[in-house]
Amino acid sequence: MKPGADFPRPLFMGRALRFARKGAGRTAPNPVVGAVVVRGGRVVGEGFHHAAGLPHAEIEALGRAGSAARGADLYVTLEPCDHRGRTGHCTGAILAAGIARVAYAMEDPNPAVSGRGARRLRDAGLVVHHGLMEAEARELNRGFCRWIVSGKPFVTLKLAVSLDGQIASAGGDSRWITGEAARRRVHRMRSGADAVLVGGETARRDDPLLTARVPGGHDPRRVILTSRPAELLARGKVFREPGGEVIVACPKGVPERDVRAVQDAGGRVLRLPARGGAVRASDFLTALGSEGVTSLLVEGGGRIAGWLAAEGAIDRYVVFVAPLLLGEGIRAVSGWASRSPTSSPRLAFTSVRRVGPDIEITAEPVPAEASARRRGGG
Repeated sequence: MKPGADFPRPLFMGRALRFARKGAGRTAPNPVVGAVVVRGGRVVGEGFHHAAGLPHAEIEALGRAGSAARGADLYVTLEPCDHRGRTGHCTGAILAAGIARVAYAMEDPNPAVSGRGARRLRDAGLVVHHGLMEAEARELNRGFCRWIVSGKPFVTLKLAVSLDGQIASAGGDSRWITGEAARRRVHRMRSGADAVLVGGETARRDDPLLTARVPGGHDPRRVILTSRPAELLARGKVFREPGGEVIVACPKGVPERDVRAVQDAGGRVLRLPARGGAVRASDFLTALGSEGVTSLLVEGGGRIAGWLAAEGAIDRYVVFVAPLLLGEGIRAVSGWASRSPTSSPRLAFTSVRRVGPDIEITAEPVPAEASARRRGGG
């Protein structure tokens, strides 16, 4: 049996995607998912996954649809699960509700269960369609897709730079390089991330809150990477102001009194293995992944950016470029240098847009084989 001409309809999957976005930053380590129940061309139930341990999107949508779900269509942004975690599997609820047709945008990226939910529904006689607005659904779950297969979060580096590539003046002042519209955009990015990261130097110099100050926003976990934990407490608004959990990541060898000082201030210490006195980015990201962090927004400073870039650990670059010049200042990426332009990591621009008086540029690494072909082509 093939779907009819009226099924599936992008209008309803788009609605499910809008619902899914409401859970951004709140569901880790689960994916964000939205669902819509449609009967006779009319929405009779809808929902989204609010947080890990709470009902999945399908369960919420079916509950709101009630008896109207029998013979209806279900649109969901992720393949319905057929395994039991903290909540029951969704395929059983879909069958019990009497749904006739299911359209899901993307398969479950977990290789251990991918395809299982769709098979069970098809075996039960339901019409199942896969792939409607798949790219949009994958974009929403970039963090989960990375974490479920690698155990590490999807890493986004945010930079606010002058036209000549500085993130602060020579004296360390960075307020404000970009305009208000760009700053609002950054707060929305924080709200959609599981955690936000700065280095100890940035934390001491700027004393940031690292909260998402937007209506209805979600405060991410606040992570500070430093080898001198106790020095963060001298100012440390993150320890005094409400917001997401504060995690201080540091090498295992830091003095125990520093660890106790952070804990007494309300923070949690994440001790990392150090090789030759240095923490590897891979070890740090693995540790965050073990904490259930699927998406990480990196906000500073230049050393952190260079440290991650040197290990190829950045998945996306978001750069806000302001129309001003600072001359000598603090570079956006420091502590690392490429040997030559031909051996440098290559990026591809994925979007360029105006944000108030500034420009927002998004770029992602080019796969190594594609970069090699490009260099070979001259």
